[in-house]
Amino acid sequence: MQRLSNATLSALPADIERPGYDRAALSTGIVHLGIGAFHRAHQAVYTDTLLKDDPRWGILGVSLRSPDTRDALGPQDGLYSVSAVDGTGAKRRIIGASTGLIVASEDPTDLQRRLSDPGVRIVSTTVTEKGYSHDPATGQLREEDDAIRHDIANLHQPRTTLGTLVGGLKQRRATGIAPFTILACDNLPSNGHTLKRLVTRFAELVDPDFGKWVAGDVHFPSTMVDRIVPATTDADRVSVAAALGMTDAWPIMTEPFTQWVIEDDFGLGRPDWDRTGAEFVADVAPYELMKLRLLNGSHSTLAYLGYLMGCETVADAMAVPALASLIDGLMRDEVRSTLPELKGFDVPAYCASLVQRFRNPALRHRTWQIAMDGSQKLPQRLLGTIRDRLTQGQSIDRLALGVAAWMRYVTGIDEAGKPIDVRDPLALKLRQIADAAGPVADRLAPALLSVEAIFGTDLPTNPAFTSAVTKALTSLYANGARATLGQMTAN
Repeated sequence: MQRLSNATLSALPADIERPGYDRAALSTGIVHLGIGAFHRAHQAVYTDTLLKDDPRWGILGVSLRSPDTRDALGPQDGLYSVSAVDGTGAKRRIIGASTGLIVASEDPTDLQRRLSDPGVRIVSTTVTEKGYSHDPATGQLREEDDAIRHDIANLHQPRTTLGTLVGGLKQRRATGIAPFTILACDNLPSNGHTLKRLVTRFAELVDPDFGKWVAGDVHFPSTMVDRIVPATTDADRVSVAAALGMTDAWPIMTEPFTQWVIEDDFGLGRPDWDRTGAEFVADVAPYELMKLRLLNGSHSTLAYLGYLMGCETVADAMAVPALASLIDGLMRDEVRSTLPELKGFDVPAYCASLVQRFRNPALRHRTWQIAMDGSQKLPQRLLGTIRDRLTQGQSIDRLALGVAAWMRYVTGIDEAGKPIDVRDPLALKLRQIADAAGPVADRLAPALLSVEAIFGTDLPTNPAFTSAVTKALTSLYANGARATLGQMTAN
């Protein structure tokens, strides 16, 4: 079977949407760090539709370490398919926005050169929460991190996202080129403001005067991004190949729903993403908080409890009535009271749409995938909501169960005594804590709560929080996740 490429585009079936522009006419206006599945299903799709009228916004994709995406898509001239699937079928299109794919670790100097191109006006990021070298509990730069210290001393050969950004800015400043806008597209609270704080502090450590320039001259708009994008499976590759009549080494499977809210704060112009469905606003914070707490908080709770119950996917987990009831109550009774009013936005309808999206039978979003990097995700997805509920003097039973399920998960042993492949920057530390405490909730809960990088200093000393988490963890050990859910939702 032939392979997707520029040469084979014309052989695609008529129902497959393809680039409606001359790819050879594209120039690179955006450099994207973290060329993973989410970016290719989200920002690249919004951009692809615009390129027919404005070819200046082609995207140079950068993998910071792994060559996998470059190696998969390079032979395809950067082309790949996006399949939006639900219970009614699949709508497929080919994305051609890529002007190149490079691996930063192979030639950091080349990447710095490319970032200095005056045509590059935006550098965007999807490097996951752990890619920002920050303390999730405080939002501050981890200045003693070995990779950060390396980059400060070797800015011409950076290893981190922050080092790459600062190195590119420093070179542009030295050559008199205006700074690019830095566009964070990860699930961080106030992601643009957070990234500005981190980049500015990094720049100050390199040179205080340079830090002042970054603080005053570089634009960091915040964004809210939303689209569920499961990891691609071999079965996906087979089904996509059958639909395309050719192979695609790394197709993207996603849902029809997509949302992008962006603060309109760009130093050197921007694409007209609003023409393709994005929304430009003065303040993204209320949208972001709503999504982080309702969607992401529910997703994480589903992932940990669902995994413990043996549910492979989110749809499987939502098919368990008690778990679906818990998620409904979590959003309605514990999360919504912590959200600000958003004029013209129907929160109950949004919650209902989330339930429908979680139930999508065609989207095999694995609970194990969502469970990754929990130490980085909990502060944004659950703990902020918990802090607000405690301040209000309100109950946190469902939220605490989500935290307790994470604790049970990171012990690395499931309810059947089988090992769990825990993927987390703190996995080794968390496992050591769990092994020392043993499977006893009264010891394990306070031991894990002592991890300040996750829980800060306030929550571990709050008796309402610690008692709720310990009670939930005790039940998970004594009764299992399924029975615990049954007891909670029956009350």
